Amino acid sequence: MTSMLDQTVLNWAFTLIGAGGGWWMKTMWEALKDLQLADKALVDKVAGIDTLVAGQYVRRDYFETKMTALSDGIFRKLDRIEDKLDDKADKPHT
Repeated sequence: MTSMLDQTVLNWAFTLIGAGGGWWMKTMWEALKDLQLADKALVDKVAGIDTLVAGQYVRRDYFETKMTALSDGIFRKLDRIEDKLDDKADKPHT
């Protein structure tokens, strides 16, 4: 009789351990799926930012054209200032 009781206790122990292990594995599986979904959402978001940033760069030819025009204007102004200073330096001091 004790052998049958021992077997029943052992069967119940394995059942409880199996149920607990199954519950734990299901919980881990769901957590893994949630993490995979969150990872996919982050990858999509980063890809969108990458596209947004890459689309807003200034093109090299446009930049060079604008900088050339700007530097020409600055140098013209500096030349005018230099001419005015030269005229001012040529005046005799009284």
